[in-house]
Amino acid sequence: MAINPSIVTRDTDIMAVRTGNLYEAVSIVSTRARQLATKTKEELNNKLAEFASGVDNLEEVFENREQIEISKYYERQPKPASVALDEFFEDKLFYHYPVEEPQ
Repeated sequence: MAINPSIVTRDTDIMAVRTGNLYEAVSIVSTRARQLATKTKEELNNKLAEFASGVDNLEEVFENREQIEISKYYERQPKPASVALDEFFEDKLFYHYPVEEPQ
């Protein structure tokens, strides 16, 4: 049975130490993962928009080799959550807390 090498156990204690709270760390990583996912989705949609046809006819479905290769390239990229976690553990993420103004 093969094990997926992208599955890595993360130490939650280390995450909690960086921010002082595990839930804050998870929130920071998830926000970054959403940013990465949105950026990647926009890139993919822009590249695939070139192949869009104006005709919506199911009988004229055909394979476009270049379109398939672009899709496969994006499927092979690491997941946004994994990238965000790596950035967090390597101290590449910048985060700050909103400053509350005195009333």
